[in-house]
Amino acid sequence: MHPLLEIRDLSFGYDKGSSPVFEHLDLDVRQGECIVVKGASGSGKSTLLRLICRLNIPRSGAILFKGTSVAEIPPPELRSKISYVQQIPQMIDGSIRDNLLLPFTFAQGAHKTAPDDATLERMLDAFYLHEVSLDQSALKLSVGQKQRLSIMRTILTGPDMLLLDEPTSALDADSAAMVFSIIERLNTEEGKTLFIVTHSDYQPAVSQVRSCTFRNGKLECA
Repeated sequence: MHPLLEIRDLSFGYDKGSSPVFEHLDLDVRQGECIVVKGASGSGKSTLLRLICRLNIPRSGAILFKGTSVAEIPPPELRSKISYVQQIPQMIDGSIRDNLLLPFTFAQGAHKTAPDDATLERMLDAFYLHEVSLDQSALKLSVGQKQRLSIMRTILTGPDMLLLDEPTSALDADSAAMVFSIIERLNTEEGKTLFIVTHSDYQPAVSQVRSCTFRNGKLECA
């Protein structure tokens, strides 16, 4: 059986004549694993996430998802299966309900059944958002609340893998603890495969966790 994700001899640089950001990366990610990637600013952590979901193109090498090159998977389909949660959460000018149901208005999600209000309200409670209502403006939420809402919105369409780019970098300690708790629960209770980039010393309290660090253009994994 193939790993869920395979990274093979992957190299990336911004310009043809420039030095590579990293070279010859190899990594297998199994279903249900939690991969934590650390490293200095500019070492390639966020770039790797963007390569996985085809927001950037590698200089050489390949990335396979369930045995198929991501280059052969239409981007909307790929990003519905490998969902990318940005460092700074983005909300549309609308209600919390509008934001949560946004993925179901796109062509890739239109065939899926959108959750009803009761389901959304239960999820808000599970994501420590019991103090908000579906009808209130998402733009008026705190950054920590928006980050939790962003993760919630991402998992509603049932992706196989979540790419989390510095999910707590803009949060205070209490909000960060809530987000980390949600991340761990997604892995342990729902079996979500997670790929987390972080500057923090965070180490998830889950069984299938691996820590990787970018050093001198190489990815070293424990």
